[in-house]
Amino acid sequence: MFAKKPTRSGIIGGLLAFVGMSAVAAVLIAAAVTPAIAVTGVTTNSALGVFDELPAYLKINDLAEKSSMYAKREDGSEVLLASFYAQNRITVPLEEISPFVVDAAIATEDPRFYEHGGVDLIGTARAIISNATGGDVQGGSSISQQYVKNILVMRAEEIADPEARKAAYYAATQTTIERKLKEMKLAISIESKYTKDEILNGYLNIASFGGRVYGIESASEYYFGVKAKDLTLAQAASLIATVNNPNNLRIDIPENVEYNEQRRNYVLGRMLAEGKITNKEYKAAVAEPVTPVITPSSTGCQTAGGAAFFCDYVTWIIKNDPAFGATEDERWAAFQRGGWKIMTTLDVELQAASETAIYERVPKIVPEGDIAGASVSVQVGTGRVLAMAQSKDYSADPEVVASGANYTSVNYNTDSKYGSSTGFPVGSTYKIFTLIEWLKQGHGLNEVVSGKVKDWKMSEFKNSCEPTGGPNWKPVNYAGAFDSTTTVMNALKNSYNLNFITMASKMDLCNIRKVAESFGVHRADQKTLKSNPSTIIGTEEIAPLAMAVATAGIANDGKTCTAIAIDEIIDYKGKKITPPKSKCTQSVTPAVARTTAYAMENVHSAGGTAARADVGDGIPWIAKTGTSDNAEQNWIMGSTSKVATVVWLGNVSGHVALSNVDFTNGRQYNTKQDIYRDIMTVANRQFGGDPFGAPDPNLVKGKSVSVPAIQGLTKEQAQALIESVGLTFTDGGEMDSELPLNTVAKSEPASGEPTAVGGEVKVYFSNQTLVAGPPSTVGMTETLARSTLVAAGWTVGATIELPIPDAQCPVPTPTPMPTPAPSPSTTACPGTANPLPVGQRLVTVQSPVGGFIKPTTPILITVQK
Repeated sequence: MFAKKPTRSGIIGGLLAFVGMSAVAAVLIAAAVTPAIAVTGVTTNSALGVFDELPAYLKINDLAEKSSMYAKREDGSEVLLASFYAQNRITVPLEEISPFVVDAAIATEDPRFYEHGGVDLIGTARAIISNATGGDVQGGSSISQQYVKNILVMRAEEIADPEARKAAYYAATQTTIERKLKEMKLAISIESKYTKDEILNGYLNIASFGGRVYGIESASEYYFGVKAKDLTLAQAASLIATVNNPNNLRIDIPENVEYNEQRRNYVLGRMLAEGKITNKEYKAAVAEPVTPVITPSSTGCQTAGGAAFFCDYVTWIIKNDPAFGATEDERWAAFQRGGWKIMTTLDVELQAASETAIYERVPKIVPEGDIAGASVSVQVGTGRVLAMAQSKDYSADPEVVASGANYTSVNYNTDSKYGSSTGFPVGSTYKIFTLIEWLKQGHGLNEVVSGKVKDWKMSEFKNSCEPTGGPNWKPVNYAGAFDSTTTVMNALKNSYNLNFITMASKMDLCNIRKVAESFGVHRADQKTLKSNPSTIIGTEEIAPLAMAVATAGIANDGKTCTAIAIDEIIDYKGKKITPPKSKCTQSVTPAVARTTAYAMENVHSAGGTAARADVGDGIPWIAKTGTSDNAEQNWIMGSTSKVATVVWLGNVSGHVALSNVDFTNGRQYNTKQDIYRDIMTVANRQFGGDPFGAPDPNLVKGKSVSVPAIQGLTKEQAQALIESVGLTFTDGGEMDSELPLNTVAKSEPASGEPTAVGGEVKVYFSNQTLVAGPPSTVGMTETLARSTLVAAGWTVGATIELPIPDAQCPVPTPTPMPTPAPSPSTTACPGTANPLPVGQRLVTVQSPVGGFIKPTTPILITVQK
């Protein structure tokens, strides 16, 4: 580890170098004292020509500092998620560094630090002679020179371009006289600009202590678990010993401890020789073994626990956003070295609830296949990501990922640009965008839409975005092939595929795609959304975060706010760095958004597909569920007026039907809803929620049309006419009618009545069994009436006899008076006999009379007793 005995040629070379260095040193001294005449007459000397490219002095730049991410609890307190650094460094002022460290550094590295002007010629000469003659290996560089070297190395490491970085690092560390001369010149320059204490403080904060540990404060915490101000004499000497050869003397490697102790004792000897410690202190420190207390500093998202995937998302925001630098390398270097305090949007309590909901219900390893679950919550109106969880353990280390199926570095909640996921088919959640376009076109929720099973020709669809061709398509509903003709409201509640396909066929598929895009929806692989007919039922692969943003936009009266994960960034100097801001755009009118929300509230009502997810606290919420083909992906998206949450459960790869997977709660559609309910229980408690705005009555009702006049038409004629005005024809079968056989007898609603576009018109057809009814025989005698009806071919039933009403009979007087003889009567009053014989009594009522009836209908006549 230490230097070998020099050869004779090495000694001679060293002495010659000493002579050359001494001559140059004289010039350097002159440069420090009389810069105007320093190099007069000697610029042709090749050794001195190295100064031509150097600045007048070396400006001390900010040191690389570690950056950290934080989240907030409900009470406003901060929680550290993770730290990141290229160099693990915490800069501290000189007064927060133990005097033992200061004395050890000066005694060992530069005893005349406070006396020279940047270059210790005596020390340099002694080092050259000692090294050349086989004595102790000595560096000969002053603290100022070492500081210069560290600054140049740090600058080299900050260069984003790999080749340029390598070249700069070599220039700062190459073992040549030219580099040493540059170092001397720059050391003199910084001495003219900074105080000795500033230089010493900078040196102790920039020095490498092995690996990625830089600066005395981080070294103290990492190697001994204490602050720099609390280091003991032995500990301080051990750390200053490390500076001599950081990677070979670092004490977190067990085999280095012995060598570190040897160098530490040398440092203690130098402190004793320079009068910095007493003999008693020296003996006690030398007798003390080097005892590391390794205390690693958290670094990387793997230290963020269940929030690791959210942490990873934040790092990708920094890497991708031009606000942080021109290139990804520059942005990442600025983050790792900038000492940023990043306050994220994460809500600690909601994140914990999300993690628990996922972990309790979705195994990290699913025996049936590569299956996982994820959830993400977004604040309505701000785009702030409040929680992000998934059912796997996070690791960015390929070896760790390869060690078990429970590990992944892929963030299933985000896009390929923000965590390598390419998204998943969203199933019926995508129907929301067809509904919104439907409402934008003036249609309504109460309009009836056909849900009949049929072969769809591609020519039946309009698509101004892309060609729509190919073979016929025969889709069915999730539960199978059945006629689901119903209102749009009911079709959404039950998530019927066929009705939404019919709706889409009446519009431009391109416009449906544009609606989705207006809500921030995009393919996770960054390709353009497709607009073919199958996209209506959710074949596009989209990330949960994009769907959460869209759901929040609907809940926000149609104003969509892009996702953000950073609230504030402050560097270690207290300067604010502007993070990306959410951009809010009015995707649709409030009327359309509120009517959509009204329909989505119905999805979790009794019998709706999202009923199980209801928190039950009375806070209004909207929802839509989705299942892809073969039940390979399962979704639920929902929102209150404050928080939107999306839960995904499905195949990361492969094609396993989730209905065949044994989740904790059994069936997959229960699992996703239970996860959603648990998350939103906490979200509602923290954020509350208000009622959504009232829907537009016209959009609830939708377009209406009058039922056309179809009576007497054939079935084909009636159906064509009904469908031509946007109504749905339904065959009601035959009915008794006088009209020609198989022509329309009547409809429900009747011709001329208004009904919703798409509404059902049930049409009944004549069986031509009715004939014109009999004429009236009222006023005829019973005998004449019967003979008249029979002659006309009717069957007359039994005669009905009714007494004369009391009102037609005289009221008896209390005192008998002489009265004239009564005139003949055709009726009889109570207590009197009818004066007319049977058959001559008059018909008072006949049923039926006229109209159209069956020929066999008996005719009833009524006479008075």
